[in-house]
Amino acid sequence: MLPEDCLSIILSFTSPEDALRASLVSSCFRLASDSDLVWERFLPSDYAEILSNSVTPLMFCSKKELFQCLSDSVLIDGGNKVFKLEKSSGKKCYILSAKELSITWSSNPLYWSWISMAESRFCRVAVLRTTDWLEIGGKIRTKMLTPNTTYGAYLIMKISERAYGLDLMASEITLEVGNQVCSSNVFLKHGEGSKEMGNLGHKKEGSVREREDGWMEVELGEFYSGEKDEQVKMSLMEVKGCHLKGGLLIEGIEFRPKH
Repeated sequence: MLPEDCLSIILSFTSPEDALRASLVSSCFRLASDSDLVWERFLPSDYAEILSNSVTPLMFCSKKELFQCLSDSVLIDGGNKVFKLEKSSGKKCYILSAKELSITWSSNPLYWSWISMAESRFCRVAVLRTTDWLEIGGKIRTKMLTPNTTYGAYLIMKISERAYGLDLMASEITLEVGNQVCSSNVFLKHGEGSKEMGNLGHKKEGSVREREDGWMEVELGEFYSGEKDEQVKMSLMEVKGCHLKGGLLIEGIEFRPKH
């Protein structure tokens, strides 16, 4: 009995997942859920800026199609970042390429090399040749992310078959937001790694995990993206062992909502 526009307004207060589910109810619901009024609400407020920074122009005829394009990953900022919308919630996700990170001595070919890989989202990944000082850092501002959301930061990496020295001593992980710092230790190795996270006196066990895209990831920590803009800094380093290590491939750092 409700007018289509009224139904669209109601659906716009749900989620992308709910709107897609509602479209299966009837033809009336399908028309209402396909409305630009609905999908405009699910798009981030800065989507026009994201589109202008896209490496490849996106083709779409409706806001729903635009949402679907953005949920399939978009290469932005000269190919150094990946932007993506979470399909179920519409929350923002980012991947910073290795070029966007601070990697000690990464410009020195004696220690690091930069190669192209078919399985990477970016044109170059960083490959550790050898070093006794492993230090990788990244940062992001919370204004780039969805407000009022808990995010996880994940180092996307691979460990080559000829890797050495990475698991002789635990690497230290830190994540800093304002005056709050979370620290942890992780052994970089294949399979079930081990990690102890120290946050306000609490400890958890974790591991280096396999990703669905064929890469591996290490969680660097989690943080809350509130209403105010803050800088989030994270790092992984192993500088105490004084032994040589190599065979680590770095694609970047991903920021995605935690559920």
